[in-house]
Amino acid sequence: MAEAVQARVVVYTSRQPHLIEPLFQRYTAATGVQVDFTSDNEASLIERLAAEGARTSADVFITVDAGNLWHAAERGLLQPLDSEPLREAIPYALRDENDQWFGLSLRARVIVFHRDRVDPSELSTYEDLADPRWRGRLCLRSSRKVYNQSLVGMMIEHHGEARSEEIVRGWVANLATNPYSSDTQTIEAVAAGQCDVAIVNSYYLGRLLADNPDYPVELFWANQDSTGVHVNVSGAGVTRHAPRPAQGRALIEWLASDQAQAEFAERNLEFPANPAVPARGLVRDWGEFVADDTPLVVAGQRQAQAVRLMDRAGYR
Repeated sequence: MAEAVQARVVVYTSRQPHLIEPLFQRYTAATGVQVDFTSDNEASLIERLAAEGARTSADVFITVDAGNLWHAAERGLLQPLDSEPLREAIPYALRDENDQWFGLSLRARVIVFHRDRVDPSELSTYEDLADPRWRGRLCLRSSRKVYNQSLVGMMIEHHGEARSEEIVRGWVANLATNPYSSDTQTIEAVAAGQCDVAIVNSYYLGRLLADNPDYPVELFWANQDSTGVHVNVSGAGVTRHAPRPAQGRALIEWLASDQAQAEFAERNLEFPANPAVPARGLVRDWGEFVADDTPLVVAGQRQAQAVRLMDRAGYR
């Protein structure tokens, strides 16, 4: 196999190796192109790309959340990708307006609840979790996580800053305990009875359910009669100084193709970014939902505003 490898592409990624490496191995088997990758957190990789400049060996940057992808583009670390296959596969709302990055998998930020303490008919929207009837019943992850910054950024887009701050202050007033450092801890708090409801990314619940189908926490699709559930992406772009930009583009196009999308999403318990590719397994069984179709670039544009708002509201 090694003798058949004629080319290489270098990836910087914040995705965990066990989630992304099997796909890179499939790509090499299909194309003969070796994928070498470095895995680290998104902030470190962005700073590394900035420091390396034209000396970088990286062709592709893969990370999670449109806020991180937007930040990389704003720092001038990505280049426009003129790719008709990518524009056909990935909806406009899930990619950069200048085609500097494209979503590869879709993740939903959902409401979860304890099945024995909450009737799903009580649930409706993210905004409703600010209502006093949820006092002492809500758990959240830290506002320092980009997932929550993007959610609040989209709320600002929909409701304006004053109304969004009122909602976030309501969340803070309703907290059962201090915010957690991870979505998994947040869900575990619901299961343990420390709170009744929480806001998390759906795949974290999926991982717990995969280990224990009787886990007592269930998913609720928020905002189905208004803005739709908040969604985000993991995504990729070709670096501005990529030594092998054509190889970088080819890899991203392959990751957006039908053959890779289903496996990419299933392996991560996410949804395919390509709407032509159906979800599989547990994710499929959660059923269809209405997603917010606001372009995700807004999450990045509103990020700093969202951070300031959450700080004023006492959301730590």
